[in-house]
Amino acid sequence: AGMSVQVTILPSPRCLFDDPVQICVAGLLPQQAVTLRASLVDESGELFQAHARYRAGSSGELDLSHSPALGGSYSGVEPMGLLWSLQSKTPYKRLAKRNVLTPFYVDLEVYEGHGDTKHLLGKCTNERWFLGEGVRRISVREGRLKATLFLPPGPGPFPGLIDLYGSGGGLVEYRASLLASRGFVTLALAYMAFEDLPAMPEILELNYFEEAVNFLQKQHQVKDTGIGVLGLSKGGDLALSMATFLPGIKAAVSISGSGFNSFIPLRGDGFTVPPHPYDLGRMKTSDESGLVDFLDVLDDHRDPATWDCRIPIERSLAKFLFLSGLDDTNWKSDLYCWDAVQRLQQHGREVQFYSYSGAGHLLEPPYLPLCQASIHKVLGVFVHWGGQWKEHAKAQEDAWHRIQAFFWRHL
Repeated sequence: AGMSVQVTILPSPRCLFDDPVQICVAGLLPQQAVTLRASLVDESGELFQAHARYRAGSSGELDLSHSPALGGSYSGVEPMGLLWSLQSKTPYKRLAKRNVLTPFYVDLEVYEGHGDTKHLLGKCTNERWFLGEGVRRISVREGRLKATLFLPPGPGPFPGLIDLYGSGGGLVEYRASLLASRGFVTLALAYMAFEDLPAMPEILELNYFEEAVNFLQKQHQVKDTGIGVLGLSKGGDLALSMATFLPGIKAAVSISGSGFNSFIPLRGDGFTVPPHPYDLGRMKTSDESGLVDFLDVLDDHRDPATWDCRIPIERSLAKFLFLSGLDDTNWKSDLYCWDAVQRLQQHGREVQFYSYSGAGHLLEPPYLPLCQASIHKVLGVFVHWGGQWKEHAKAQEDAWHRIQAFFWRHL
């Protein structure tokens, strides 16, 4: 009674979403048993929570970068565990930021004991932003482009990036805004299922993506040493196609992608890359969960009959980085990644690749919690993405550092 328990977030309670923080609790009794809880309400009103049981040290303090969790949403020393283990009460929800101009507020509470969380001892709020100080967000509707440009503060010049998400479509800004906060001029580009862009286009035009490259090159804050492109899933093969067919792309990152064109024909100047043959009849739906398994819908990529769908990446002069999760249950991304990497290596091309055990399909910026399954916005079914909590969290941190280092090095 009358205890003054302080919860502090170092270096500051306000940070960028991809910043690690140090969570400390002071004013507890020596060896006191407590439960820490994190809560976050997303923009649709969905509540995400995580909790972990701890025991205070001999002087009544806790520091999550040293104190081990004794169970709950995770166990062991996990400084950021309360963030990456956030889970919604409703199953199959994915935590994603729609409006990057506002932060996510994470409420951290300390409760007495390891049983019911009735007696609140102290709390504080961590404000996690997606837009750094001085970063500008500019909506782009120029020509056919549907995109958002993020400009770091200052005259630059900065390396320029194009950021592509997957076949769920839409205009996804949170990864691009974080990259701009780290010093890249970033263009988040929509290419399907957004405004008047069809949900499932019959064909994608390479010159749409070329328009994006030209737009980015025209920005005076962008270095003229070449553009980088980063894509997840379907965006991953588009990134490879851009690096292969468009001049000016110097570096490409494929996350959970493939070395062949997937699902939608890609029309270039005088040629079309057909989509890799697939049969949705090979989808499997689980009776228990209703989740759809897509792993077997594609024809075998080793069959020469599918090879006209391959992106001839070996012709590209760009540098490549491939990232994949070994527990991707949506796409055989590691197999497809290996296929592309081997082709590049056979042609003496420089390529980096990392595959992460226990990581799923949706390798996102760090501290976004694992989403093992959610609705696919275009297909309207719930799909399995895969991943194990702790391993996936570690993979996201590592991948994020590698992506930035790769672009700094080659741009």
